[in-house]
Amino acid sequence: MRINTIIYRYIFNEMIPPFGINAIFFSFIFLMTQIIQIMNLVVNHRVGLSVVGWMILYTLPFFMEFIIPMSVMMSVLLTFLRLSGDNEILALKNGGLSVYNMMPPVMLFCLVGALLTASTALYGLPWGRMSIKKLTAQVASTNLDIGIKERTFIDSFKGVMLYVNKMDARTRTLSDVFIEDQRTQDAIITVVAPKGQMESDPDTHQFLLRLYEGTINQVDVKSRSVNTVQFATYDIHLDTRQALAAAVALGPKHPEEMSLSEIRQYLAASTEKNSKYYLTLMEFHKKFSLPFACIALGLLAVPLGIQSRSSRRSFGISLGIFFFLMYYMLLSAGWVFGEKGIYPPLLGMWVPNLITAGAGVALLHRANQEMPSPFSTVAAGIARIFRRLRKRAV
Repeated sequence: MRINTIIYRYIFNEMIPPFGINAIFFSFIFLMTQIIQIMNLVVNHRVGLSVVGWMILYTLPFFMEFIIPMSVMMSVLLTFLRLSGDNEILALKNGGLSVYNMMPPVMLFCLVGALLTASTALYGLPWGRMSIKKLTAQVASTNLDIGIKERTFIDSFKGVMLYVNKMDARTRTLSDVFIEDQRTQDAIITVVAPKGQMESDPDTHQFLLRLYEGTINQVDVKSRSVNTVQFATYDIHLDTRQALAAAVALGPKHPEEMSLSEIRQYLAASTEKNSKYYLTLMEFHKKFSLPFACIALGLLAVPLGIQSRSSRRSFGISLGIFFFLMYYMLLSAGWVFGEKGIYPPLLGMWVPNLITAGAGVALLHRANQEMPSPFSTVAAGIARIFRRLRKRAV
């Protein structure tokens, strides 16, 4: 028993460094997908680096839901690839340990990963989503141009509809501006201008939108009269305080912003099974299926590592990445069809785990019986074909 404890501790400790390296590496890869948006905020909108840092921190929980299971799988795979390549697996078998006897530290490691993923999904993701929502509203209160999108109707301000055909973020110059102003009682004012300029006052949360060489059309609802005025310059003041307060006070709306109790309350109170209902139900199952993915993927990684010899380590790693991509594709397909109600959300979120765990159990049994891996046979066949082609080329 003492020997087994030492071996279990040794295997467990061997998986920790690869997990840390993989977690950092995959986090960097995921953040690189946001680098264009980050550079746009810094360069064009002059957002401070501290704000960008907080935005990155708040978006990490969404990435970590997938990074942790993938890091668990790759760390288990790399550990058993090394043990197999250094003939330590063979030594353990000769010492009386079967493949099944090596599983307790792996399952414990996967359980720790599952708990980390569950904490991220249950607490980290809602916190991050709500925090970035508040931060975005605060940044938009001092940088209105961040919230302005070209060729999109913007109704963030009560009583005012804004449309901009083109915007230069660096100079804050707007082209082809259309504004519908209903802040005046019994009157609708529409303003059209080929050019505009934005100026802000961060202390008062006021924005000045100065338009040039445009036209004002004022419709009096009571008298049903229309007045048209040409102007050289026209100033419109926009108050962002109300929009900021509304954005913060609305509370969680998207399922990713809801806590587990809020999701349950929504599902229990929902009387119509629309797209939002299915989306919320998918999010509920995802909070539990992704943590279980750590166990399913870790179970699959053990036989992949054992049955890949040292000369085929790259092939074993490729198999690991392939299986994770297959898992992610199955999960994405289940999400798309489940969101539309075509596929039951329960199956959409759990079938990838069942398939992965089933493949892991089957391969683990073959590895324990010292049966050749089907993937090794395929790899050997592909290698023979390449050798023949190389000989013919020579």
